[in-house]
Amino acid sequence: MVQRFDQNPLLHPQTIAPSMEGLVVECLLNPGAFRFQGKTWLLLRVAERPVQSEQEVSALTIDPTTKSGLSILKRRLDDPDLDYGEDPRGFTYKGQQYLTTLSHLRLAWSEDGIHFQVADHPTLIGQGPLETFGIEDCRITSIEGRYYLTYTAVSGLGYGVGMMSTEDWQRFERHGMILPPPNKDCALFPERIDGYYYALHRPTLGSEGLGGNNIWVSRSPDLIHWGEHTCLLKTRPGCWDAVRVGAGAAPTRTGEGWLEIYHGADEHNRYCLGAVLLDLDDPTRVLARSRQPLLEPTAAYEKTGFFGNVVFTNGVIEDGDTLTVYYGASDEVICGATFSLGEILRTLE
Repeated sequence: MVQRFDQNPLLHPQTIAPSMEGLVVECLLNPGAFRFQGKTWLLLRVAERPVQSEQEVSALTIDPTTKSGLSILKRRLDDPDLDYGEDPRGFTYKGQQYLTTLSHLRLAWSEDGIHFQVADHPTLIGQGPLETFGIEDCRITSIEGRYYLTYTAVSGLGYGVGMMSTEDWQRFERHGMILPPPNKDCALFPERIDGYYYALHRPTLGSEGLGGNNIWVSRSPDLIHWGEHTCLLKTRPGCWDAVRVGAGAAPTRTGEGWLEIYHGADEHNRYCLGAVLLDLDDPTRVLARSRQPLLEPTAAYEKTGFFGNVVFTNGVIEDGDTLTVYYGASDEVICGATFSLGEILRTLE
């Protein structure tokens, strides 16, 4: 069913240049994928952190006044205004929350889809009050001659879905937050259906315990204003996708329906990939679904890393019957695998 690239992992944190002096690239995660000018491109999520010391705690912050757009905040551990608990991911200083790592998006390109060159600086970083903790996990959809980027915008206010668009990958138009917190995993359909744009997204389980971590579908007249929200795909107790599910890349049109590669996680936070088939004319209607995962973390680089037992995709490229899936493994490295569209469809129930 799945053919992992022999060259996996394709990209490692150690081979990526930090955005500025004093930073370390902690991990690479979940790239969007697209074709442009005859090449295969990835838009990586690059997570960086400042070099830490025994006497200080440091955070990477977005700072539009600097050349890199970033700056490092350092505070001594004995500072009375510092609240630094057991969670190494962040701290609070004078009531303001900071993260020790920050994510940006960075382009990589390849002639063969396997050997990638990576830009030596960020392509896109957070901007404005809704992206102060960075931008993450971008999905890319080509619609009517323009590329649309949907990504997770993170700040102290929570995480929601931001959107940008571009035609040339040099100039970007920012469209703001199109789905408010708490929401992520947004993938746009590549064409209109009955005059409307459609999107998959994932609201998060509320603090009251109501609802679930399920995939929803919505439609819009203009890609900005979204409504008619419908819960599409629920978690399944006792299965590989028992606790949460989320969309991958843009759905792929097939003769049998829209095929979506999605991720699911179980009670042990083990992430796998499966597929769901949606009606071509009514994408709120599920036709079939994976009973067993298409890809699960079994290779060493998928089982061990920054956060082990994870395979997670935002990026799929179609070439006839072949689907090339670019995925993050163990929240640390970037990998690739190929699938047969026909074989996937035959496994769905």
